Amino acid sequence: MKNSIKLSALFLLLSAGIFATTSANATDHPVRSEEKVTVSAMQKGRGVYVNVLNTDSHKSYVMVFDQEDNILLKDFLPNEAAVTKGYVFTELDNGNYTIAVISNNEVVKKKVHVYLENNQKTFFFID
Repeated sequence: MKNSIKLSALFLLLSAGIFATTSANATDHPVRSEEKVTVSAMQKGRGVYVNVLNTDSHKSYVMVFDQEDNILLKDFLPNEAAVTKGYVFTELDNGNYTIAVISNNEVVKKKVHVYLENNQKTFFFID
C-alpha cells in the first residue's frame, strides 16, 4: 500500500515537471534524418528531450520505469510529423530509471542514473 502511494505521489510530481509539447524545430533540437527517435539531455542537465519523427500514422508514447520495472509515467505524444517533448527528473528519487519511446513500430530505450550533486538533482545516461 505504501509503495502504491509513493509511486502515485512520484508520478504526480513527475507529471508536474513535464514540459508542454511543441513541434520540433531543427535549430533547437537537431535530429539526424536517419534517426526517427532520439533521447537527448537538456542543457541544464535536469531532464531529457524526446524527439520523434513520425513517418506513418502509428501512435507514439513515452514510458518511464523505475529499477523494479514499475511504470512511473506513460505519456502519449501527438500524432504529428515531428514532436519534441521534455521530461524533468528533479522530483525523482536517486536511482536508475529506464525511458522507453515507442514509435513507428520501434522501441528505443535509454537508461539513466539520477543522483544529487551540489544540492541539485542531475543524471547521466548509463548506456
